[in-house]
Amino acid sequence: TEQSKCRVYHWASNKAVGSILVPTTGYCLANIRARMASFGCAAYRRLALVVLFASHCSAFLPPASVSSGGFTRPTLVADADSSSTTMNGLVRPTRRPSSSTTGLRMGLDLVTYLRTEWISAALCTNQTPRSADVCLQLGTEDGRAVTFIPKTIRTLITSSAEADGKLSVTARRQLKQQAERRKAATIQYEDQRADDLTEVEDESVDVVISLQAAQRMRDSGLDWKKSVQEAARVLKPGGRLLFVEAATIDGVSYLDYVQTLYTMRVAADEAEQEDLSGKEDEVRYPVFDEVGSDDVDLVIVPHIAGVAVKAMDAGLTPAERAAKAAEEEKDRLADLSIAAFERGNKKRRKKKKKKKQTDEQAVENP
Repeated sequence: TEQSKCRVYHWASNKAVGSILVPTTGYCLANIRARMASFGCAAYRRLALVVLFASHCSAFLPPASVSSGGFTRPTLVADADSSSTTMNGLVRPTRRPSSSTTGLRMGLDLVTYLRTEWISAALCTNQTPRSADVCLQLGTEDGRAVTFIPKTIRTLITSSAEADGKLSVTARRQLKQQAERRKAATIQYEDQRADDLTEVEDESVDVVISLQAAQRMRDSGLDWKKSVQEAARVLKPGGRLLFVEAATIDGVSYLDYVQTLYTMRVAADEAEQEDLSGKEDEVRYPVFDEVGSDDVDLVIVPHIAGVAVKAMDAGLTPAERAAKAAEEEKDRLADLSIAAFERGNKKRRKKKKKKKQTDEQAVENP
């Protein structure tokens, strides 16, 4: 047949919520079963079936990724115990039209969602410094971040990817439950937009995490670029931005934007501004001096994961940078002077010791 009926289970309760007709045209079940033969146990075979379905069936693809000339649109089917019709003594479920390409109501396809979740957890656990105390999440939508960040984090600040900047009741409940269960970070609930962190002071956060939030901001009408700028503002010098985001959003590369984010220095007075006119390149400094990233593999929608470290002198004026450089040079010369003095003392002590030994030998052997 051109379609196969697959039962759909709720991800949390593991209860059957309905069935879905999955198109098999172009990739029949026989091919799937043949490829499953290489797996050893039944659990791996079932997992392989899910992954292969998610990789080749339109039911698990985002709406924008499915063309009209490809797979047929999947149709959600109710269980037999709900609305159904009877024909010739057989129970026949009636079809319910689906409002989207997938009835799973997920922002991402199943494979990309699971893979990015695993990468997000690993990134937050391994790339958060032990000295970090305060963490801020861009676009909080649930309690995942509480389990992702290390227990060394003392405070987790929230922000919303919604247009009104309000944190949903569901997100608050999940954050509270995860915090009580893990007994680690204290949750600081803030109703603020992710692109306008009005409740967070400058250079007050050690780590900012952005986990699949940029696309949600874009869908809600928020400016994801402004959220990156806000993250740079609230980060302390040397702080880290940890991100797992879509590779491109509206044709703009997320990684390129982070790497080319600059801070414009503000002149102290009008005279200084006139002296710097026409020299715009000389007053632009990168916000993040180190950016490491890698593509997320085994996904359908391309994603990027990375770490951006804020420059220690980000936001300083040329005069402040010059003063800082002079102070560092002064400290360097002082260290050299102390090292030279210690080497001289060592030589003098060695010379004195040698002379003493020579005098003792002269006394013993007159």
